[in-house]
Amino acid sequence: MNTPSDDRGLKIGIFGGTFNPIHLGHLRSAEEIRDTFALDRIYFVPAARPPHRSGDTLVAAPYRLRMVELAVADNPFFQASAVELERTGPSYSIDTIRHFRRTLDPAALFFIVGLDAFRDIHTWKDYATIPALCHLIVTSRPGVVSPLPEQLLPVALQAALWYDPAHTMYRHPSGHSLVFHEIHGLQISASQVRALLRQRQSIRYLVPAPVAAYIADNALYQPEECAE
Repeated sequence: MNTPSDDRGLKIGIFGGTFNPIHLGHLRSAEEIRDTFALDRIYFVPAARPPHRSGDTLVAAPYRLRMVELAVADNPFFQASAVELERTGPSYSIDTIRHFRRTLDPAALFFIVGLDAFRDIHTWKDYATIPALCHLIVTSRPGVVSPLPEQLLPVALQAALWYDPAHTMYRHPSGHSLVFHEIHGLQISASQVRALLRQRQSIRYLVPAPVAAYIADNALYQPEECAE
């Protein structure tokens, strides 16, 4: 169930990514964001065909969705969503945001995006529309030193948002906000997990145990499958 009707009117996070595979860093980051911003639920949305990714080999979308389902099963505040896998074509963030706006209105939506991806927002489909539809939480990775918040807004959005120094956030005429948040979670990457799997080394304590078992049972990320 992608969008339970009882989520309408709540504070909902949307956390997209390839999740190739999902790992404890993803989960810890989402938990920190949920706690910091008092979100009622976070939807993990695996991308089917990321329009800006090239060179990386993704395992099939149903595998990545199932890994997300297994990873979030024990957290009542987390939910897997197959919305991007059920659409045809590339996975555009704007389409996902509009889906949740349509199905969960009047929920307050918080779109969670990493700083590296956010810096390329000018290449996204209908990027200028996004701040009018939802709040944005832009995260940086643990240990990565970022510029001050007032220096981080891409040129493409500078005419649409204004900086509120009293609350260290950007504001949009719609009433939505854009906040930069430095994650203090685990320094784990999916590429690190894939590299260990290619070398047939342990990924214990990097991914949830059910995800590790699923990867092993389905022989995912084997050397011949992960050549890059």
